[in-house]
Amino acid sequence: MLLSLILLVLATGCGTLLTYRYSGSMALSARWAFGACTGLALLASLGFAVASWTGMRWSVWIAGVALAAAALYLWPTCGARLRQDISAARAALAHKRSRWLAGVAFYLVLAVLLSAIFAQAVYLRPDGIYTGLLNNLGDLPFHLQIVHGFLDGHNFPPQDPAYTGVRLVYPFMADFLTAMLTQAGAPLFTALWMQNLILALALVGVIQYWTVQLTRERMAGFIAPVLLLLSGGLGWWLWLRDASVSDFGLLGLLQHLPRSYTIGGDSILRWGNTLTTLFIPQRSILFGLPLAVIVFSQWWTALGGPETHNVETPDSPPAGSPTRKPRPKSSKTKSAAGPGALSAETSAPAAMAVAGVFAGLLPLIHAHSFLVVMGMAGCLLPLFGQWRWWATFFVSALPIAAVELLWMAKGSGVRAQSFLGWFPGWDRGAANPVWFWFVNTGFTIPLLVLALFWQRQGTPLVSPKLRRFYLPFLLCFFVPNLIRLAPWGWDNIKVLIYWYVASLPLIALLLASWWRTAKRWRWAVAGLLATLTLAGALDLIRVLSGAEANREFDSDGVAIAGLITQRTEARALVLHAPVYNPPVFLTGRRSLLGYPGIVWSRGIDYGEREQDIRRIYAGAPEAAALLRQYRVDYALVSPLERGNLEVNEAFWRQFPLVAQAGDYRLYRVGRSEPNR
Repeated sequence: MLLSLILLVLATGCGTLLTYRYSGSMALSARWAFGACTGLALLASLGFAVASWTGMRWSVWIAGVALAAAALYLWPTCGARLRQDISAARAALAHKRSRWLAGVAFYLVLAVLLSAIFAQAVYLRPDGIYTGLLNNLGDLPFHLQIVHGFLDGHNFPPQDPAYTGVRLVYPFMADFLTAMLTQAGAPLFTALWMQNLILALALVGVIQYWTVQLTRERMAGFIAPVLLLLSGGLGWWLWLRDASVSDFGLLGLLQHLPRSYTIGGDSILRWGNTLTTLFIPQRSILFGLPLAVIVFSQWWTALGGPETHNVETPDSPPAGSPTRKPRPKSSKTKSAAGPGALSAETSAPAAMAVAGVFAGLLPLIHAHSFLVVMGMAGCLLPLFGQWRWWATFFVSALPIAAVELLWMAKGSGVRAQSFLGWFPGWDRGAANPVWFWFVNTGFTIPLLVLALFWQRQGTPLVSPKLRRFYLPFLLCFFVPNLIRLAPWGWDNIKVLIYWYVASLPLIALLLASWWRTAKRWRWAVAGLLATLTLAGALDLIRVLSGAEANREFDSDGVAIAGLITQRTEARALVLHAPVYNPPVFLTGRRSLLGYPGIVWSRGIDYGEREQDIRRIYAGAPEAAALLRQYRVDYALVSPLERGNLEVNEAFWRQFPLVAQAGDYRLYRVGRSEPNR
């Protein structure tokens, strides 16, 4: 456990020091947020490169030593600046105690909330492994399967653990990072919790910084992350309706919420809350989104956006403070940190180069984020010109990304044509599109339109430059509403979310402006904030109350998983029913076919293999030949197989019984390849 904490500190510290090389002006809290995201990305990428050659054990040590060496290298030029910023934060506490404490309280409240929410993502009870989120029911076993594949299955280079024989094309770096932390000594569920919490808090910091950077409005920086985490539409109206027929009353119903109020397959609600439908179930986006926003932030810096050191942030020193020193005006002037640290005036090339490096790492972290980043770069280039800076970005990004993309494409088994298709209206079905988006996002779109055209004393609230910067992000809304970008159309939300994230600073700016304009506007701002966040808050309350306790694996399933890990070879192929939660997913062993829905969503045609599995379990005449054809080593016969397939018990009794736990039986059906 101690080594895993050291890894996290090293990654975050190294990333934080690195910010002084490409950003001359940034609050300490923002440096930590940038450092956590980028440091963990570097840790995972370096660790995977090492593990591909040496295995998991050495990857932890070599990556840790490399980060420590990088931190030592950066310290002479960046350490002085870090100490100066820490002193400035202390001065802020002394001179503006209430404002500084408000910022600290903001992050403490979010830390407590996020900690409790992520603790519900997966937890252990005497009768099995549970998740407190229905949306996580199918995703959690899949991610556990990938993590265990790295830890216990020596899955290098990674094969698809749910469809053996093809390359794993799902962005797996979030799961590999979890495997590294577990290899370093953290219990698996603790590793998941720590990683999620750090990335979520860092995302809050990144969104806050970017919002202030774009809008120069401190209040907007607090509003935008809240809107993101508590996102939802008008589903809270269903809560009022449920309360009217409930015996518990309006407030009493909070302990017994019967449904999700942001997404439901039997309703018009399809947008969902970001935490419950995206960040927890689809772990890769929680890793990719903050990195993408960091790239956007660096673009704004390079394009000459307003400098954030002119904006008061929670840890900024007050004007007139003895620790507040003016920035050098000449780009030739050396900073106080020495020649290695860049000033704000000389950071454009470094900003674009760093943005390119982290954009290049995105394909293995979150592929949709990579596509959005490169698409937005292609749109912003002609809008802003400055070809030299964009050339720096593309030259930094494309070589790294090309290596990852070519590596993923080799032996992937993916049908590329399944990822594109005509898909008007996204997931709205027969609903009117205007009504659909109003119900799902509430007043988000009306407020966005107002923000873009609102004027304050004859001056546009959103500057022409910011409006031009935002313009390409509208494509992240319109394109997914016309074209299917994945086999499962709902997955278009992985692009739609970038329209939403890019819109939040503008909406937050409008609300903050109204709040400051006059007291008569404040009731409207409070009401709008309530309508934008209440549905998401209800979904989080439902998770925290334990209303959703979904068992993934029963105690016998957990027991048989332990026996499989002990008594089978690391690279063994274990046959099981194609369901979302077979115990084999807890072992790192390969599966002939996992959950068909998830396999299909990655563009793989699984139909023939699924039918062959059915014939095998039924003991068809060709069953033995199929076992040899697929080189199956072991087969699991359990309540999952009996409940989903026709099982010929007599056929399976001819094979040696290797392990048994309750009604779970593992049979040896072939010769396994040697453990390696």
